Amino acid sequence: MLRQRGSQVLIAMVIALTATPVLSQSANFGTLTLSPGFSSEEGAAIGTTGGSFSLPSLVNRDRENNPCLGYAEETPDHIIDLDADFNQLQIAVDSGGQDTTLLITGPNGFALCGDDTGASKDASVTSSNVEAGEYQVWVGTINPNQAWNYTLTVRE
Repeated sequence: MLRQRGSQVLIAMVIALTATPVLSQSANFGTLTLSPGFSSEEGAAIGTTGGSFSLPSLVNRDRENNPCLGYAEETPDHIIDLDADFNQLQIAVDSGGQDTTLLITGPNGFALCGDDTGASKDASVTSSNVEAGEYQVWVGTINPNQAWNYTLTVRE
């Protein structure tokens, strides 16, 4: 009986560890903590794309019904902590014109996805009425396992 109980506990622990949501993990390239009026330096981060994790498996379509595309690492690349509500935010990737994508998730089911920006293959998104809270950001590529250096820029 004791041996069976021990096995059940072990199985429950394995299930709990493997069922931990991707969104609860830390970021690959750190956290930006932003308050209204933040400087351009505070709103910038660098990283490298890569990975074969399908971003649509996290979010298929965002709150504006845009499709979520691309591949990245399973853990978010960046965390953005907003200390207050923002009227508008723009988040943009500069990889020198490589084909990047964005997935941003946050409080209350917030999801925003971005792909090409105008004539550029780099992704960006703009959103209004963004609540204070923690946002997870994945910088993806249109094809899996492509490694490109980039700068992520957040602007009000």
